[in-house]
Amino acid sequence: MTDPALLVQMFVLLLAVGAFAGVLAGLLGVGGGIVLVPAFFYTFQALGYDHPALMQISLATSLSTIVVTSLRSVHSHHKKSAVIWDILKGWAPGIMLGAVAGMLLVAQLRTTTLQYLFGGLVFSVGLYMAFSRAHWRLGDVMPRGILRAVLSPLVGFLSVLMGVGGGSFGVPLMTLHGVSIHKAVGTAAGFGLLIAAPAVIGFLLTDLSPEDLPPGTVGSVNLIAFAIIVSMTFLTAPLGARMAHALDGQRLKRIFAVFLLLVASNMVRKAAGW
Repeated sequence: MTDPALLVQMFVLLLAVGAFAGVLAGLLGVGGGIVLVPAFFYTFQALGYDHPALMQISLATSLSTIVVTSLRSVHSHHKKSAVIWDILKGWAPGIMLGAVAGMLLVAQLRTTTLQYLFGGLVFSVGLYMAFSRAHWRLGDVMPRGILRAVLSPLVGFLSVLMGVGGGSFGVPLMTLHGVSIHKAVGTAAGFGLLIAAPAVIGFLLTDLSPEDLPPGTVGSVNLIAFAIIVSMTFLTAPLGARMAHALDGQRLKRIFAVFLLLVASNMVRKAAGW
């Protein structure tokens, strides 16, 4: 039986994590997943849970929250005509296929390997945020044909390896192909649902050994963390959105890029045992 005091500590820590992730999501227009994965990992470790699949649990639980937040986000953006449904329909099969492939790979990898992968991918996203420019373009329209058939599964695959929705790869991809930032963010919210839903179904069916599992874990998804994070992000994301209108967006983007580089570096450091 789980110690009630430990459950209280877990509840309090996850409340703080959810509040922080929600503010960041509203403030910077990024999904909380890129913050939630390391937050879950360090929270569970701090509470004494050292399951061999702890990084898998962190990724899966992050993706489970994205199912709910993406639905809400797509609905909000659709009301503002900021979702390009033709892009979503065309990219959906490949993204979902890549997400399933990513889930199958994550289920086979050790925590240390997943830490290295997460750290490397987040470091790349941080560098892009730090040095990208609004005028950068790879094309005037979104890729079709063979290029879309290659890129769409890659978006789903890499997103699952990071435990994130559509924003980290979808928004840059679309803005680099001439989609306005507002429509890129709205459409990427749909990418998030396409990524998270099939991956989470698979993660719920994984079979992990029960020793050292955080309480409330079904398959690889921690349902306690899911419930707390979803509730808190609903409360705090509007606060972040209001703050965003009062602050310099470009400066915030650079600050967050530095934050991501630090998070990625620390994850790799922990994986290396330094």
